[in-house]
Amino acid sequence: MSSISTKRILVTPGEPAGIGPDIVIQIAQLPWPVELVAIADPDLLTQRAKQLGLPLRLITGDSGQGQESHQPGSLKIIPVKLNIPAEPGTLNAGNSEYVLRTLEIAADLCKKNMADAVVTGPVHKGIINQANIPFTGHTEFFAHFCQVQHTVMLFVVDQMKVALATTHIPLAKVPHAITKERLHLVLSILNSELQQKFHIKSPRMLVCGLNPHAGEGGYLGREEIDVIAPVLKELQEQNYIVDGPLPADTIFTPKNLEQADVVLAMYHDQALPVVKYAGFGHAVNVTLGLPFVRTSVDHGTAIGIAGTGAADAGSMKAAIELAIKIIK
Repeated sequence: MSSISTKRILVTPGEPAGIGPDIVIQIAQLPWPVELVAIADPDLLTQRAKQLGLPLRLITGDSGQGQESHQPGSLKIIPVKLNIPAEPGTLNAGNSEYVLRTLEIAADLCKKNMADAVVTGPVHKGIINQANIPFTGHTEFFAHFCQVQHTVMLFVVDQMKVALATTHIPLAKVPHAITKERLHLVLSILNSELQQKFHIKSPRMLVCGLNPHAGEGGYLGREEIDVIAPVLKELQEQNYIVDGPLPADTIFTPKNLEQADVVLAMYHDQALPVVKYAGFGHAVNVTLGLPFVRTSVDHGTAIGIAGTGAADAGSMKAAIELAIKIIK
């Protein structure tokens, strides 16, 4: 196995009008034991660095060159030109194709084993959809690009790990999406990926109920009885360490978390308020089930502060650190 100093991590800044370029420039000022390569428009990063008053020496990084550790104040780059010059704080649907092109290049290089991981900055889903491009998020995009059956969204905050059974779908569609097949697949991916990527030999998984009080014995809904509990029983018989369905309002108490390696929530906003309260600014989003390592920031594009120097690169820093930890 090669040493960590030869590992290559790709970084996509995301929405060019947001804080993505700002935080990439900020993390470029730090020493890293890996090679960082941004996939972006060089003019965008150069202009934004001048606006932020930060030094930045861009080095065109051919993906076939030998890896070398990052040098603070410099950044290797795979150039991708913007369709339209980007102004901080001003969204333009004309650059949506540029954003997706950076993601395609990153995924393609990782699939070809020409990079070890990709760390993604925040994108603006609304502006991409305004360009008549169907896009629900990085997780779904990479799953489709890699033609994998299913991926799992995992959030890591310090020692707490929280996964989602469903991701970016309307709340009204969640009950229909919680099927036995989906839950079985999600828990299987979660179990194997915690073993492989996080080296947890026998993951202990807690599973939320869908309804308040986990259905209250059927009085508040039968999804727990008809769908969730049977899947957990089947997995327990296969020697999975899994418990539930448990009420979501108490599953995140310290006593429960001490006994678990991960919590599986049924839908986005069942988990994300807890995750962001516990660690906004240093939480990391990890996509499980892909043929490569992908981590991401836990925040949005923050259009209002782009280019002002007020952006906090803490989550991007944590995302790179976790990617390094996984690929080691």
